[in-house]
Amino acid sequence: MSRDPAAARTALLDAGAWFADLVEELRPHHWTRPGLGTWDVRALVGHAHRALVTLGTYLTVPAEDETCTDVAQYYALSAAATDPAEVAARGVAAGRELGRHPAVTVRASLGRARDALARVPLGEDPLIRTVVGGTRLRAYVPTRTFELAVHGLDVAQACGLDRRPPEHVLADAGQTVLEIAARGGHLPGVLLSLTGRRPLPPGFSVLD
Repeated sequence: MSRDPAAARTALLDAGAWFADLVEELRPHHWTRPGLGTWDVRALVGHAHRALVTLGTYLTVPAEDETCTDVAQYYALSAAATDPAEVAARGVAAGRELGRHPAVTVRASLGRARDALARVPLGEDPLIRTVVGGTRLRAYVPTRTFELAVHGLDVAQACGLDRRPPEHVLADAGQTVLEIAARGGHLPGVLLSLTGRRPLPPGFSVLD
């Protein structure tokens, strides 16, 4: 499924702005609440914040070989190469790195990500070095939107806040889910579930 580069970038930056607004709403008692899995809310926010940090960082590191060619493959390669314990530890570390003023940190990272994207003309699609290897920018941008949208919803739920990303951000993240499901052979089951034919298995995730 192809994406318009301008729309994809807009979705990412709007997802980042929504996430930054959400973090500004958090109060001291929220940060130690259970977040996701073994993470508390601080670690969860730290992990999601990396979606902005890595974009700015990776855009400065060109790759020579293209390992990842599309959005769904990015998640397949990531799942194959990632140790869950390492991911959990990185989230905790990222939470600490938010510092004493997490909202300020997130907002600053959003600004750097916006500036980094602005330096790449829409007609260009650089090959950048990501955690799964060389990846085109067009394939990497939607993964950042997905991370911010999904984990932002995780944060809102953990903190009891009724917040949701803009509709075009949700639509972009939804397209990513369908692409991942299609690559994993799960799309028939997902379609049947979403149309009320049959439930998905307990604990099902297109990311597994």
